[in-house]
Amino acid sequence: MEQREFGRLGRKVSVVGLGTWQLGADWGEVDESDALTVLDTAVEAGVTFFDTADVYGDGRSEQLIGRYLRSRPDAGIFVATKMGRRLPQLAENYTLDNFRAWTDRSRANLGVDTLDLVQLHCPPSSVHSSAAVFDALDTLVAEERVAAYGVSVETCAEALAAIARPGTASVQIILNPFRLKPLEEVVPAAREAGVGIIARVPLASGLLSGKYTKDTVFAENDHRTFNRHGEAFDQGETFSGVGFEEGVEAAVEFAGLAPAGATPAQTALRWIVQQPGVTSVIPGARSPEQARANAAAAELPPLPGATLEAVGDLYDRRIRAQVHHRW
Repeated sequence: MEQREFGRLGRKVSVVGLGTWQLGADWGEVDESDALTVLDTAVEAGVTFFDTADVYGDGRSEQLIGRYLRSRPDAGIFVATKMGRRLPQLAENYTLDNFRAWTDRSRANLGVDTLDLVQLHCPPSSVHSSAAVFDALDTLVAEERVAAYGVSVETCAEALAAIARPGTASVQIILNPFRLKPLEEVVPAAREAGVGIIARVPLASGLLSGKYTKDTVFAENDHRTFNRHGEAFDQGETFSGVGFEEGVEAAVEFAGLAPAGATPAQTALRWIVQQPGVTSVIPGARSPEQARANAAAAELPPLPGATLEAVGDLYDRRIRAQVHHRW
């Protein structure tokens, strides 16, 4: 699989990574054996980049990755985790003492001395413009608790504020054919600054797989049931903020753009990695088959210009009015 330079980190990561939220919580149950098989399948398919967080399953996702790393010490996996959501989302909770405690816990969960990358986990907007917060992150690097830091953001304004900080190594942002706004300013600014772009929610919580109908029912403990309108966390994390019924209709049209031999999900992933400035895309997988199929998207031929134009037209007609102003 293609390995891309991760900006200021001086390391390369697979252009298709693996998001591991679903191995922890909020996507229904995934047992431990299945989770470890998913990790191994992704690595065998060329994935070298895992993304997790300290709150996914209250550390379960990190712990499972830690177990896997111990079983495959030579696999060369780069692990990005996140911190900041173990306390109420108040700017005053983003302190050096808390950062030390959170990263100590993640290091223990993952079984490493130094975290490859720690990201602020969609904190309040004011945090992104706080010099004290970034000074504290620099201290974590100096103390060798973390090798580098980045941010996971909800809005383009937050991303631009973080990119302006000289120590920021990466920005994780929602980017997919139903969320094009980051292409306007954020991705070009990151390229100019040498900041990596990690594209999350790449399949709009599964909408872009084309597998759902308006009658699809998700489990009660699945965020696609309990967070459709932002009841538990930012609405953009669920279906990219697109209304479910409208999203299903748009996804049918998107599926028609898939080239021969490719699924709609693979087409969406190929579209993302084709955007100049994207470092890695992090689809989740709940089964080995999904992990394998996601990784295979990296091997698809580039989508032709006509398909790229059709994606833009679909967004303008069906999605822009719903979401563009929010993020």
